[in-house]
Amino acid sequence: VPAWIAWLAWRGMNPATRPRFVTTVHGMYGVNRYSRIMTQGERVIAVSNTVRDYILREYPDTPPWRIQVIHRGVDGQAYPHGWKPDPAWQQAFYAQFPDAAGKQILTLPGRITRLKGHEDFIELIARLKRRGLPGHGLIVGGASASKQRYLHKLRYRVRSMGLAADISFTGQRDDLKNILAISNLVLSLSTQPESFGRTTLEALRLGVPTAGYERGGVGEILRTIYPAGLLPLDRLDESCQRIAQLLQHPEPVPVGEFFPLQAMLDQTLALYAQLVRTPRR
Repeated sequence: VPAWIAWLAWRGMNPATRPRFVTTVHGMYGVNRYSRIMTQGERVIAVSNTVRDYILREYPDTPPWRIQVIHRGVDGQAYPHGWKPDPAWQQAFYAQFPDAAGKQILTLPGRITRLKGHEDFIELIARLKRRGLPGHGLIVGGASASKQRYLHKLRYRVRSMGLAADISFTGQRDDLKNILAISNLVLSLSTQPESFGRTTLEALRLGVPTAGYERGGVGEILRTIYPAGLLPLDRLDESCQRIAQLLQHPEPVPVGEFFPLQAMLDQTLALYAQLVRTPRR
């Protein structure tokens, strides 16, 4: 709605003096006339190459030259490599979730919805347990009122598979950074490609090994920073083997200014400046 309001107001202004019109496509929305407005900017920012490909595939009348990829970024000062929460927080966390204490922690962050891959996560924890790996799964995220039935289904599945002591549901948390930092492995198992994957990037910037399916924005991030964490699609046996290797023989996450927030800001301002200098059409 805001894009439509802005576009309609912009169209009513004097073309010779009106401001320039820029849109940013943050996600892969449903393909329809309503969403098409996001491709109507004089310049269209795509938050990943995945989103750029989506625009060109689903809205083929969008000129490629109009699209500019500007990856989202993370502030390295807020997510410094190797950071850990203070001991008091850790003590309180393990007191709340004692089954996780002393075990390798595998974390799946994200709201409770079928799109986030919770069922694959539960199955992977079960397979790792059968291999004798002492891991504990954390499902970190809240469930809206409309997702309570799905949450109950997940909890029932965990109990019925004998995993009640192996998987904890934390609910919505305001200390996700801390949980990521104490994890041995963070996972992204979304059933559909992510447009970017900010939490994946946050974990990697903290220096935490991270694994995810090889597609979408998460795949872009992992290929750039941590290709060891790429998991094959629809092949849980192979994914389980890869995860087991990362737990038993962790590959360190490289230190570097990957996808920095400042680069995102600089590229965005440069696009604005370039557009202002461009003759109006």
